[in-house]
Amino acid sequence: MLREKYHRPVPAADLLMSDPYKELMPLVTDVKDLGSGVIRGIECDHLAFRTKEVDWQIWIAQGARPYPCRYVITSKKVTGWPQYTLDITAWKAGTESRPIVSSWRSPGRQEIDAGRTSDLDEIPGIFSAKGTKGAK
Repeated sequence: MLREKYHRPVPAADLLMSDPYKELMPLVTDVKDLGSGVIRGIECDHLAFRTKEVDWQIWIAQGARPYPCRYVITSKKVTGWPQYTLDITAWKAGTESRPIVSSWRSPGRQEIDAGRTSDLDEIPGIFSAKGTKGAK
């Protein structure tokens, strides 16, 4: 909703889509299998991908139940090539998962209109979702 309705960038949101392959692969220009690595004691396949604007890497747990353990996004169009690293510690899918927002309650919480916020996280304000005014 943040991406589609309010045109806010959400790092790694593609991993939460119902078909991440469909979302991530169309812009990929190069792929490398970097072998295996260990993330928090889990042996993973390490894959690297290049696109025109970003490079990204993903570590996928080996075995009968593969899941993402780490996801790194490098912005090539920003000076210094900043990176976002997401370490995933409790991946759940399908019937294992449950909506967290509907069950989470915080004392004194206040709802906000996401469309009226300037920045929801550390993503610089110069970025906007692809296809919106100001997109680079």
